[in-house]
Amino acid sequence: MAVEATTGAELVITRRSFRSFASEVFGPLLQVFLFVVGSAVVLGGIVILLALALRGARTDIDLLQGTITILPQVIVDGLVRGFLYATIALGYTMVYGVLEFINFAHGEIFMVGAFVGAFFSAALASSGMLTTLSPILFVIAAVLLGMAVSGVLAMSIERVAYRPLRNAPRLVPLISAIGVSLVLQDVMRMIAVNTGLGFNAQFRTPDLGQPLVLAQMPISDERTIPVSIDSRSLIFIVVAILMLIGLNYLVNITKLGKAIRAVAQDRPAASLMGIDVNRVIAITFLIGGALGGAAGILFGMRVGTINPYVGFLPGLKAFTAAVLGGIGNITGAMVGGIVLGFLEAFVASYLSLFTRGQFSGASYADIVAFSILILILIFRPSGLLGEVVTQKV
Repeated sequence: MAVEATTGAELVITRRSFRSFASEVFGPLLQVFLFVVGSAVVLGGIVILLALALRGARTDIDLLQGTITILPQVIVDGLVRGFLYATIALGYTMVYGVLEFINFAHGEIFMVGAFVGAFFSAALASSGMLTTLSPILFVIAAVLLGMAVSGVLAMSIERVAYRPLRNAPRLVPLISAIGVSLVLQDVMRMIAVNTGLGFNAQFRTPDLGQPLVLAQMPISDERTIPVSIDSRSLIFIVVAILMLIGLNYLVNITKLGKAIRAVAQDRPAASLMGIDVNRVIAITFLIGGALGGAAGILFGMRVGTINPYVGFLPGLKAFTAAVLGGIGNITGAMVGGIVLGFLEAFVASYLSLFTRGQFSGASYADIVAFSILILILIFRPSGLLGEVVTQKV
């Protein structure tokens, strides 16, 4: 009887442990999915209502039909933009969660990752292996290499530029971060120009296949337009989701994650409990830098051409995404990136359509991003998930 009772108790503990594991690791995916669906539905409804309101004023085109026709592709483009900002924002939120410090050099860590991929692809092309290498193997090797280099670089920057200033006023390490950012830009420009890669470096890839056609939208009785997603963008989304799962597992399940959360909550107390605070902070920078490097690799694969200043604007937008979602919150970084990506995609696609081409939507998308940052800082500085999640990175 005692053995049966023990076995039953172990089963109950195992079930609870599994439920806890699933909730902490895969639960954030449900939040992200809900925000994806919610953002698409809300913004889609807004543009349809605007099209109905302005329909009578347009005689050149059927505004409602045009709005609905391009809506699925706009949602796909917004999803891709959102996951770009989200992958970069994960690095911001990791560092802020532990140190409450904005690492403004993170955009340049992202840029270094992209250049690592460009150097890797150039080396493969010069040896004749690029066209024969398996695309999946190329993506895995490039991402791992970019993560390794960017992670070690971020950890080195923490040791040299941030650790000596840890107890200084907050403005001092912030200035140091800006200085590191400028140094990385110019060093990478010097390396790229003097190694033959060039200022505008080409990121070559094997043939990753044709775009995946998701649907066909009719625009007349005889014509349709495809709703498609590029294979590079699909890879971006899959890798971003895997990074979110892995990061949640690391932070919420592993002993290292417990140490990171302890240091984030109370550094002196964590030190008294035997946790090596400097080591945990260094590993946090390593993880954040690795995430930025992976994002840089995937970004370079998607756009094809990069330069030493390519990390500046995505870095600022990723910071906006992190603030929007609740900086210091892993799921919030993903959610903020996706919401920001959707907003930019809708503005870029529909502003020109609704204004008869007087305003180019692509030119005003950046204004939307930074206007959101100002509004969030004024009305909800904790972000979308800042009050819901009590335990941060």
